[in-house]
Amino acid sequence: MKERHSQYDVSNTIKVTDTQAVCDAVCDIFHSCYLAADDSTIRQTFEDFDSLFEGHYSGFNACDTFYHDKQHTLDMTLALMRLIDGHERQSDRHHTFGAKLTILTIITALFHDSGYIRKINDQKYYNGAQYTPVHVSRSATFLKNYLHMIGMPEYADIAANMVHFTGYEVSPDKISLPDSKLYLLGYMLGTADLIAQMSDRCYLEKCRERLYPEFKLGGLTETLNEKGQSVIVFASADELLAKTPEFYNSEVKKRLHDLFHQVYKYAKAHFGSSNLYLDYLNQNIKHIETLISDGKIDDLHRLPPDNPGTKQFLPLQ
Repeated sequence: MKERHSQYDVSNTIKVTDTQAVCDAVCDIFHSCYLAADDSTIRQTFEDFDSLFEGHYSGFNACDTFYHDKQHTLDMTLALMRLIDGHERQSDRHHTFGAKLTILTIITALFHDSGYIRKINDQKYYNGAQYTPVHVSRSATFLKNYLHMIGMPEYADIAANMVHFTGYEVSPDKISLPDSKLYLLGYMLGTADLIAQMSDRCYLEKCRERLYPEFKLGGLTETLNEKGQSVIVFASADELLAKTPEFYNSEVKKRLHDLFHQVYKYAKAHFGSSNLYLDYLNQNIKHIETLISDGKIDDLHRLPPDNPGTKQFLPLQ
């Protein structure tokens, strides 16, 4: 398998640290699905997404989370569009999603982590990661407001529900949507969120250096037992890494295979050969399993692309 650059997607052709590059790629796929469709709303949403994460969106600070950054969202949105494309390639005209629902789902993807971004007047927290337990609900609120603002109010509540497929605040089987196509798009949102991040070339390094500090700030490194006593979940970044295979085998597989109805298969239909997302995901899991077995977790050495948020706060040990 050809090694790819850390700033690029699984195909090693799209720079997923570059908003314009991903926007162009998504619009190209969009037009291959819907030849005469207008992509102006998609392009405007990418601009608004970039403004939000860069700190130029009215009323909001820049994104300051370490792990859930621009690259993750861009990578995830590209993965989503590829899943949609794979579906549309295999469906007759009566069962395709159509341009409007696809646009809605792209918008939902681009703002699925907007809940991590703090408002200018935030007096409660100093980093967006502290909103981790409720960030999806905050994203839902942002999406509702955004869809009203851009003239798509009829989809506001739908997007606010669909975005919960990317999180753990609401169980996927408890999410309510008007029809089966929207459920399928919701499964694709949740799937794209998982396969994009776990196939990232620097996924393991990011877990250690960026996800653990987020979990620390968000209060996810410990929990309360039935007696109300504090129980450590991850004592260190290395312990988080050591538990990654277990997380994949117990939680992620259940979501991908059962709750999300194996929609990851549409990536193979898009690529036309192998499913590059699953190929690299499995490669990452096998690599960390080998390092754990050999006692060499410290051998992880890839350097993730620069994330401005990591400069603002020192990693938490």
